[in-house]
Amino acid sequence: MSVKDPAQDACLSICFRCKPEGWPGDADARRPGADLADAIEAEATRRGIDLKVLRDVRCMSQCKRPCVVAFSGEGRFTYLFGDLQPARDAAAVLHAFVLYRTRPDGFMERFERPEVLQAGIVGRVPPLTAGARQVEHRPAAVQAT
Repeated sequence: MSVKDPAQDACLSICFRCKPEGWPGDADARRPGADLADAIEAEATRRGIDLKVLRDVRCMSQCKRPCVVAFSGEGRFTYLFGDLQPARDAAAVLHAFVLYRTRPDGFMERFERPEVLQAGIVGRVPPLTAGARQVEHRPAAVQAT
């Protein structure tokens, strides 16, 4: 019986069509999201990190928060981060993704993520597994007397 490597289940998705509001390029031009993907791949290569699963995604519907990346995987929390700049944030994204894939459920505390991924979080969705962290019963309603 082999031990499953949790890094195998981690996926980094990058919206390659992201562009900031007022971006001057035409509709078919290469966009900043593609530059972010290139910068992350280059940083991974420079650091000797095998991304295992890197997906280029045509649109992640976060046009007001470009550039956007997501961390996901079976049985893991899914994170969506926006407001990223290709030249500035590739190393931060890669740093957080390396942390994410070391966690069996992908959970990362806010303070553990680089600052740009603390401010730029768009959402954190719990996994669809029984007993997932952060999934609890809501408090009972207070009855008026």
